[in-house]
Amino acid sequence: MPRPDLSAAAPPPLVLHVIHHLVIGGMENGLVNIINTMPRSSYRHAIACIEDYSTFRDRIVRPGVEVFALQRSKVGIWRLRHALYELCRNLRPSIVHSRNMSGLDALVPATFAGVRHRLHGEHGWDVGNIRGERSKPALLRRLHAPFVSRYVAVSRDLAQYLESRIGIAASKITQICNGVDTDRFSPARSVQRRNMMPSSFRSDACIVVGTVGRIQPVKDQMLLLRAFAAALAAVPSLRDRLRLAVAGDGPLLEELRAAAGTLGIAGQTFLPGAVENVPDILRAFDFFVLPSLNEGISNTVLEALASGLPVIATNVGGNSELIDDGLSGRLIAASDLAALTQAICEYATDDDLRRRQAIAARNVAVERFGLATMISQYEAVYDQMLGKSPL
Repeated sequence: MPRPDLSAAAPPPLVLHVIHHLVIGGMENGLVNIINTMPRSSYRHAIACIEDYSTFRDRIVRPGVEVFALQRSKVGIWRLRHALYELCRNLRPSIVHSRNMSGLDALVPATFAGVRHRLHGEHGWDVGNIRGERSKPALLRRLHAPFVSRYVAVSRDLAQYLESRIGIAASKITQICNGVDTDRFSPARSVQRRNMMPSSFRSDACIVVGTVGRIQPVKDQMLLLRAFAAALAAVPSLRDRLRLAVAGDGPLLEELRAAAGTLGIAGQTFLPGAVENVPDILRAFDFFVLPSLNEGISNTVLEALASGLPVIATNVGGNSELIDDGLSGRLIAASDLAALTQAICEYATDDDLRRRQAIAARNVAVERFGLATMISQYEAVYDQMLGKSPL
């Protein structure tokens, strides 16, 4: 009797992803996209949250994906490390894929649990270290470097940081830019695209400048409010038709709402807080602004480009890798009120500029930053680590 082919029944290798929180966010959305989209025959997935998860986990539609909440802030670092060790011993992942600063906590436990392949991703800057200048985070990354088999950086800026500041060999770093679902994020086709906005935003004559993101200091939405007010003062005729929407929640939301009143623009602004219908919100805009002090690779910029929006963004982090200055948007210096004011005035008063750049924005999103490209690149890195394909 021929011997059964046991290899045919072997499940695909397991990737254990380690993140801080599984909550709404750009990096977390990218992880969900990887899990939902990567071929099921290639890899299985599980998620270890250093802290906890929210209902955002429900966006994982692939069956059989376990999510573990380890709650470091409640149990402490040593119990966390023990829990990670036990988790690795029980799940036996082929790859542990950690992300950002808190993901470093998984590397030593995974090593001692016998996980041979450990991938660490850098996706952006910590709120308290927006330019990567602090010594303690750099030291912690250097101390954990011997436990990392390979790195992924989402931008050239972060890859350079790993090389020059942390001392990682370029051969150990793969740059994989975030990808965007260009079917879900697409240009507006309906005349009712602004139904979710206040009535004063719905006129065909209105021009809506908007942004989406967490309301926190690093995103610097306050600069956008000040520039919007300055633009209305510089071109008084815009007051009747230019509108500003800032979608997102965060610790500075009430401060922004108060500032809108102080600046005299409350009647022209919409600050709804957290929104679930991000594609619909973006389709209601005419152009997009990202005034951040620093970024990794901004998912909201990718989503705006895919939605056919010209993007004005600060020239920080990976923004210059996404926006072709003068073709699909405009790059300005961070914290430059005058430059942002001038750009808002120009885009608000030049219909042809917006139309031309809207077409270019959509094209660049589809051709260079599609979701399928990102998924295939991560799959290739996993394959290389496990020896499925040559390095």
